[in-house]
Amino acid sequence: MLEILSLKRTVNFLKHALPVSIMSAVLVLCSIVLLATKGLNWGLDFTGGTVVEMSFSTPVDLNKFRSQLITPETSSAVVQNYGSSRDVLVRLPVKEGIGSDVQVADVINFAKLLDPNVVQKRVEFVGPQVGKELAEQGGLAVLVALICIMIYIAFRFEWRFATGAVAALAHDVIVTLGVFSLLQMEFDLTVLAGVLTVVGYSLNDTIVVFDRVRENFLKMRKSEPEEVVNVSITQTMSRTIITMGTTLVVVVALFLSGGSMIHGFAAALLLGISVGTYSSVYVATYLAIKLGIKREHMMPVEIEKEGADQPSMMP
Repeated sequence: MLEILSLKRTVNFLKHALPVSIMSAVLVLCSIVLLATKGLNWGLDFTGGTVVEMSFSTPVDLNKFRSQLITPETSSAVVQNYGSSRDVLVRLPVKEGIGSDVQVADVINFAKLLDPNVVQKRVEFVGPQVGKELAEQGGLAVLVALICIMIYIAFRFEWRFATGAVAALAHDVIVTLGVFSLLQMEFDLTVLAGVLTVVGYSLNDTIVVFDRVRENFLKMRKSEPEEVVNVSITQTMSRTIITMGTTLVVVVALFLSGGSMIHGFAAALLLGISVGTYSSVYVATYLAIKLGIKREHMMPVEIEKEGADQPSMMP
């Protein structure tokens, strides 16, 4: 670690590239199997249901409130605080044969037993069809983002770099979703926003490394691609550690103290940033090397001037 921070000599990161890449491949395969078998624990944003927001005059004992919601109409309800200990949000899943108005009435009645002065602030219903469309649009958003990123990097750098970058981003998204599937954490719109944020964060890390690799390919003309990549990663590692460290401080604070409303969002960021930091090296750059990236691919295309092949008219 001291060698990385001091940058006194080049660290041979690619020495461990093969075992780490194998580990990444195993993680991706396991995540795909989990997503295919267990699936995601979709939140009400995707499955449909009713959201009830209430404001109490005094802090609420959520465990006591949950213990009352055991009727057929309100069982499986999710009760959590938002904003303060006096503000409560109740999420009610869709139940066949039971109207949402009946569910809301039961929740309000139980709340009045705890506090007669409770105020109903908002009631919102999301139908199952709308939830299904949100899930499809969310998946499409991630796919379109990856395609646009691949086109951008292919124009800015080279198609081998573009392939490596998209593979790394897909790796980060799949592994993050795999952990959510394994732990059966609720996946709602805030988590989807976290996944899309991870795509942007991981891409930023990858672009920084690619920029330095391209510069060093032009400077280190006689060096092998592996040496150029090791030098580039070493030169950018201090920046990566500082950026990741400061970001993780904020994300961990949100995860531990941000409340249940953004717990899933913070968890997605925590997983994605941790995985995305090493994927920029051991997935994106390593795959570009395996695809045969060379110094010649970094050279700007020479444009032949009109009449350059004609003999000079000057004596």
